[in-house]
Amino acid sequence: MRIKTSRILSYIPLIIIAILLVFSPPACAQQEEPEPEPVPNIIIDIPPPSEPVPEPETESEPEPEPEPEPEPETEPFNPLTGLPTATDFSLSRPMAIVINNIRSSQPQLGVSQADIIYEILVEGGITRMLAVFQDITDVGIIGSIRSARTYYVDIAQSYDAVLVFAGGSPQAYSAISSRGISRIDGVHGPFSSVFYRDQQRLRSMGFTHSLVTSGERITDWLNTSDYRLELEDDYKRALEFAEDGTPADGTPALDFAVRFSASKVTSFMYDDSDGLYYLTQHGGPYRDGNDSTQLAVTNVLILRTSVSQISGDGEGRLDISTTGGGPGYFICGGQYVGIEWSRKDDSSQFIYTLEDGTPLILGQGKTYICVIPNQADLEIS
Repeated sequence: MRIKTSRILSYIPLIIIAILLVFSPPACAQQEEPEPEPVPNIIIDIPPPSEPVPEPETESEPEPEPEPEPEPETEPFNPLTGLPTATDFSLSRPMAIVINNIRSSQPQLGVSQADIIYEILVEGGITRMLAVFQDITDVGIIGSIRSARTYYVDIAQSYDAVLVFAGGSPQAYSAISSRGISRIDGVHGPFSSVFYRDQQRLRSMGFTHSLVTSGERITDWLNTSDYRLELEDDYKRALEFAEDGTPADGTPALDFAVRFSASKVTSFMYDDSDGLYYLTQHGGPYRDGNDSTQLAVTNVLILRTSVSQISGDGEGRLDISTTGGGPGYFICGGQYVGIEWSRKDDSSQFIYTLEDGTPLILGQGKTYICVIPNQADLEIS
């Protein structure tokens, strides 16, 4: 049988497919994957992220700091008058000087330059002054100097002052000794260079009224002494001042007289032109014998207190209370008001208040203080 070539050629593709099927692995057989080669551990040193570099700041001009408010300049002032001074006396101890005031010893010397004057009774119905000076350097002659009483010691101590006097009552000496008062005594002690007898007064007034001193003599002695010249560290001055101390809601006080006893009256006359009270006593103007100046002050204080005779004292000396307190009057600028004074103990200052309890403000200037018995007469008009 003869097969045609063309037909044979048509079967070739089928034959090839059959051969491939015979020799191919089954379709369902799983082809094994070759095991992967182990990957070695690779350590990569990655540096930490670097801090971002800040962009340079543009320099701005700093805002100017506010200038501190300048402290108000306070010029020095006299702490006993409130008036301006060329020298700072804020820490300096004042001088408190006992001065005669009996009629036969007039005129007094140096009193017109005192910053504060106390007039107080002594035995026999007469008065004596305690003149307080903040700066005694240029005062000149002062006198005549007289003896101390306990209440003068009290007042001097209230200012932490050096007390200047000539002799004293046993009670005064006892207080000076027990309290350690700084003293310059014209009778006892090493103070002979401080005092002298004024020859004119010695001839006209007698021995008792002739002892005087001076600002220069006191200053020279103090500068060579071992006395403390500054106030105690804890001493704070209590007096306050205003340029105008006229009391509000006051009562007119243009002319008034303070009667200390049956034989002693001190009178005050207000001068509206300068705002001062001019003093008279012993029948005429109260003058300083150094220059004939009539005493004139800005402030007048009248303090009432208990006054009695010391029991058993043959000289009739007085016990005048300066501690505790009592009523009084403040007179300034042609007006007066009632006040209260108080003092806690012998080492305390005097405290002055208005009747409603507010602190008393003095007018800038000198002050005259009358210490009178509770029952003493007072005439104010």
